[in-house]
Amino acid sequence: MEGLEPEAQAAVDSAVSAARAAFTAPVSLADRTERLDRLEAMVRERADDFLEALALDLGKHPTEGWTTELGTVLAEIGHLRKLLPEWLRPRKVPAAGSLAPSRSWVENQPLGTVLVIAPWNYPVQLVLSPLAGALAAGNTAVVKPSEVTPHVAKVLVSALRDYLGDVVGVVTGGVPETTRVLQHRFDHVFYTGNATVGRVVMRAAAQYLTPVTLELGGKSPVWIDDTVDLGTAADRIAWAKFLNAGQTCVAPDYVMGPPEVLTRLEPLLVAAIRKLYGRNPAESESYGRIVTERHLSKLTDLLADVAAEDVVTGGARELSQRYLAPTVIRSAVDGPFMRDEIFGPVLPLVPVEDHHAAVGTINSGEKPLALYVFSEDDDVRTAFRGETSSGGLVLGAALVHLAHPQLPFGGVGESGIGNYHGEYSLETFSHPRAVLDKPLAPDTLKVIYPPYGPLKSRLAKIALGAPAPSTVVRKLLNR
Repeated sequence: MEGLEPEAQAAVDSAVSAARAAFTAPVSLADRTERLDRLEAMVRERADDFLEALALDLGKHPTEGWTTELGTVLAEIGHLRKLLPEWLRPRKVPAAGSLAPSRSWVENQPLGTVLVIAPWNYPVQLVLSPLAGALAAGNTAVVKPSEVTPHVAKVLVSALRDYLGDVVGVVTGGVPETTRVLQHRFDHVFYTGNATVGRVVMRAAAQYLTPVTLELGGKSPVWIDDTVDLGTAADRIAWAKFLNAGQTCVAPDYVMGPPEVLTRLEPLLVAAIRKLYGRNPAESESYGRIVTERHLSKLTDLLADVAAEDVVTGGARELSQRYLAPTVIRSAVDGPFMRDEIFGPVLPLVPVEDHHAAVGTINSGEKPLALYVFSEDDDVRTAFRGETSSGGLVLGAALVHLAHPQLPFGGVGESGIGNYHGEYSLETFSHPRAVLDKPLAPDTLKVIYPPYGPLKSRLAKIALGAPAPSTVVRKLLNR
């Protein structure tokens, strides 16, 4: 392959081959639990290495690293392990009268070998959380960490080799390595990233009819009105937006509200940012950094198109430090930051007439991964629930729905395909096999065997739920 040395090709091929060879069925509950135990031990025992790597790659404070990366993974593992015995029990289904006597159930089977391609913004969580689901479902896996966070990738390679090397392979590198690994056949491909690459992944999977889960993104909007405590709402919006320096797929992308409400919200957001990161966020250990200078340059180029009087707060940047201050701007619906997902610490405030106009704005674009509504008005809440489509909807907060272990996480349309977390991970990485057990005696199936005649026609139709024939039909059948 052009751009990929033979040794690198061989390394990719070897990782895939080893993972496929490691899969054998059946996979017992004990084996699945033991693999989850090893994954948990890896996270706990290599925690310092992961936290140091997160600080180097993204400027993450150890507390943020724990809450948004390692702790999230450990919570996912614990939830899976606790409920896995229940989820793996064959699920009985009601008997079908037309097939009596018989009994039926559904049993979850592992798919085989899963490919997990992860992004850079949460480079530990978004490798290990889907991996936990894949292992709980009984699969082996190949994981591809992002090359954009090289320190985290290095720790993942070492840790996964030491703790789960018998069932998990790791492929590192950039586009050439990803292209190579996608040429292999997998039983499921799980990709987190942007829609452009998502289409590439889907095309590659199509050649083998491989099912995919695409966790993408989009512009997750916020609606706010004067029925809520604006100060508390500002605190929640600011935290959710500027966590990880805005590099979160479900971060609030922009805020819509009536003009007078946004005017009142502006100083409250400024105050919220100061409470979170102090007067100079550049000096705050709690505020992260943009992942690369290239990503920062894209944001600053857009900021150059924003008039100075429309910058409510922030805008300071230092390219060599990969720093961009938490920034709030005033924007029109068609402003420079309204075309694509921002994926950085810039929050546009977009005035609209009312919630109907906000619903129209949302519905005029692609379906977002998340939608956040700050309103105590039941009619407003009902409108957003009933008239919009999004991967998730949170009323009165932002971002926190990811922490609920029993809620599915996933997008719709351009923001993704499929779900995971908890039981939804088990469903994603399993095949629900239908099983029907019908005894040979009595042989009730013979009523549908040829040769056909009036009696068998009547019996077959009655058995399959057809209404009793009318007098005219009975005469026709008896001819």
